[in-house]
Amino acid sequence: MDRTEFKTFLSRGPVLLDGAFGTLLHSKGVPIDQSFDAINLSNPGVVASIHRDYIEAGADIIETNTFGANRFNLDDHKLWDQVKEINQAAVTIARRVISASFRDVLLAGSIGPLGVRLAPLGRVQVEEAEAAFGEQIEALLTTEPTGVDLLIVETMSDVKEVTAAVCAARRLAPDLPIIAQMTFSRDDRTLLGSAPDDVATRLAELDVDVVGVNCSGGPAQVLRLISMMRQVAPHMPISAAPNAGWPEQMNAGRVLYPATPSYFGEYARSFIAAGANVIGGCCGTTATHISEMRNALDTPGDLTRPLPIVRIVSRETRQAAVVDPPTQLAQNLDGRRFVVTVEMSPPKGVAAQRLLAGARMLKESGANLLNIADSPLARMRMSAWAAAYLVQKEIGLETVLHFPTRGRNLLRIQGDLLAAHAMGIRNLFVTMGDPARIGDFPEATDSYDIVPTGLIQLIKDHLNKGLDKAGNAIDQPTNFVVGCALNLTPANPEREMRLLAKKIQNGADFAVTQPVFEPQVARAFLDSYEAQYGAPVIPLVAGIKPLFNGRNAEFLHHEVPGIVIPQQHRQRMHRAKQPQTEGVRISQEILQQLRPFVQGVYMMPAFGRYDLVADVLDILN
Repeated sequence: MDRTEFKTFLSRGPVLLDGAFGTLLHSKGVPIDQSFDAINLSNPGVVASIHRDYIEAGADIIETNTFGANRFNLDDHKLWDQVKEINQAAVTIARRVISASFRDVLLAGSIGPLGVRLAPLGRVQVEEAEAAFGEQIEALLTTEPTGVDLLIVETMSDVKEVTAAVCAARRLAPDLPIIAQMTFSRDDRTLLGSAPDDVATRLAELDVDVVGVNCSGGPAQVLRLISMMRQVAPHMPISAAPNAGWPEQMNAGRVLYPATPSYFGEYARSFIAAGANVIGGCCGTTATHISEMRNALDTPGDLTRPLPIVRIVSRETRQAAVVDPPTQLAQNLDGRRFVVTVEMSPPKGVAAQRLLAGARMLKESGANLLNIADSPLARMRMSAWAAAYLVQKEIGLETVLHFPTRGRNLLRIQGDLLAAHAMGIRNLFVTMGDPARIGDFPEATDSYDIVPTGLIQLIKDHLNKGLDKAGNAIDQPTNFVVGCALNLTPANPEREMRLLAKKIQNGADFAVTQPVFEPQVARAFLDSYEAQYGAPVIPLVAGIKPLFNGRNAEFLHHEVPGIVIPQQHRQRMHRAKQPQTEGVRISQEILQQLRPFVQGVYMMPAFGRYDLVADVLDILN
């Protein structure tokens, strides 16, 4: 088959590849430390049975059992001098099975990595790599009576290695169809750090017929990756052949893959809808997976999985990125669920057990997010984004990271934000922060380059659009949801309204308020804002701070800026025989009055008493 015929073949509709080979050989008793490629010589029957199963499952293309049949890989098994015999045996076995099937099935020669690094990261020169690939490809092409119909260069992590394989193939067969596929790690990068948009651009520049992704993680990741590749290389046919999820090591050395055949069937339609022309499976997939994909292709139906949203970040470079789905916070603020978040402080040292225990209890009590404070009261603590990462990873609750501008220059601000994003933190609460003079290190500098309103604009108009403050492109846009501070009972309402309007203009998505003790005053403030500015306020998460005792209430009222506690509340706390219980009761009353006009509540525990917060939240159940 020449390249024109292959193009016509692809134009008829989605093409189905086969699935894993090494996984099945191992399941049939071949030891993992034995050369799977040498089985073509020692046990051709088991190889033929796998081909037969895939053809019966409905595959349009099957691959030779030659993934590692190059001189470098075979040398590990002292078989470097049998490259020709092993590859030609693989073609012969597959051809016999195809002939006996009475189906029009194409045979692809599988070309895997060499198993060595190319210079400058390794010691193998490009010329040596091309020679090794050429030796294998020549054997695949010259098998009598006929060689392979096409080549699949697969599971590559180095574009330079793909290029070497393609160059070798083109010297031997200028008109042979070639599919070039690369593999990615969990962070959507190749092992050498290449992003999918860069991979797509560079593969599309090679003299190949299809570009795509194989191996990697499960179908969800591969769907995301090919969606980006389709945006960057819209003119190229795309292939997708994922693993059956990330492998899990079991007892007795067994490896299990979690993605079921029916799950693959669901994703088959999504792959095609995302623009894939060739689909199949890789490690962990079986003939049953391929059969389910065949059924899905033959009986089109509605998509059960949403397609990733991809946007072009740079029109000049065709850089693309998947837009992260909305955070849970963003969805809740959109009216799907009342936000219940609690402020937590990072530990004073490196031990996070107490933090995680408190987070777990708050989750069980009804909190659906947690706010992680950054050096509250200028006290030295673990970095807030590390604490937020631990909470998200260990407890499974989204966090809102407090991000003060005080004490950070522009360079550090941007670096810290990118670090937080890389750790999966997407929700931010931008604030000025407490001055160093009140904390543990009063001699520490308080210098800063940007105020909260400016930082909101930096995040929304630069980082979230793939640019740094200087306008230089970063590798992909961030996707932060940004909150600002608000006092609903300020001493100077006009000034607070002007500041709020500026924060909203700069892109704030929501506001977190100071503790509210006068709901009627808060409501009046919002009414005045809407009347004066002609627009509703952004979603509000109202601050609630349970009072601990009478002395605590007086301190907050007289000594903490921005907090006003009505006299009746302070008197109740002084008279109460059980002040903590009375503080909970007052907070519940305030929460009930606030709930009709806010989108959430932000609980601020006194003295780390998360149990009192949990008591307040009981009223929401």
